Amino acid sequence: MHAFDILGDPVRRRILELLADGERTSGAITDVIRAEFGLSQPAVSQHLRVLRDSGFASVRAEGARRFYAVVPAPLSEVDAWLDRFRRLWEQRLDALETELARGRRAARTQAGAEPTRPAEPGTDADKADPSAKES
Repeated sequence: MHAFDILGDPVRRRILELLADGERTSGAITDVIRAEFGLSQPAVSQHLRVLRDSGFASVRAEGARRFYAVVPAPLSEVDAWLDRFRRLWEQRLDALETELARGRRAARTQAGAEPTRPAEPGTDADKADPSAKES
């Protein structure tokens, strides 16, 4: 099965999201999927089986419990496909970063970024400002 066939299903994507946070038991996965999608335990088991058979997830037995974990290797196919498009959004993100920096700079300029301090007595500012001598 192609990676996008696996990831095209929202339940399987959600299971992989759960597994991305770390290993989980099949019972814990089932509880979340049941609550979010209203699926039965056998239906969740089928999705876990598809993920396992396609290599996206691994399972290890510990007594009667089954622990699932994500296997990152098959996701490299997705990453390779996305790599062709990554430059498109990276350019846009760089442009957005530039615009945000311009906006912050303009806001600082309008607000008078740093308040000016009064000149120290005896400096050239006293000579340029006749009102400074009147104190």
